[in-house]
Amino acid sequence: MLAEPKDARDYLPDCNKVCKLRKNHLLRKGWEFEQVYKQGKRLHGKGFTLIFNHNQLDHSRIGISVHRQIKGAVKRNRIKRIIRESFRLHRDLYPQCADIIFAVRPDVTLSSTADINQAVAALRSSSVSPTAGCRP
Repeated sequence: MLAEPKDARDYLPDCNKVCKLRKNHLLRKGWEFEQVYKQGKRLHGKGFTLIFNHNQLDHSRIGISVHRQIKGAVKRNRIKRIIRESFRLHRDLYPQCADIIFAVRPDVTLSSTADINQAVAALRSSSVSPTAGCRP
């Protein structure tokens, strides 16, 4: 016989395995950023720019660049955490199979994951096909 679940948490997926943003989904090297900056397409939003370049992987990777004119490391790191959380939970809003740089300018007004999701969705509706270049 199968063991009965003890409580409601037994029905939920292990979020540490399913919902994690793995290191291979992040742009980490300087040359990776340079390649996207040189070859990527730019979508300008209010207070930020999305720069993306299609890759040969079966997943997207994100890099975050926050301008130093945003004073205070705590504020800059909070912005980066919110953007990573948006990417982790709503990857369908971002270009698929692409290296993406989320460049934040000093005049940014986005302060929550919902604000970022709305801004990215608005940009994506006016952009090129988000799945172009994906490996079959």
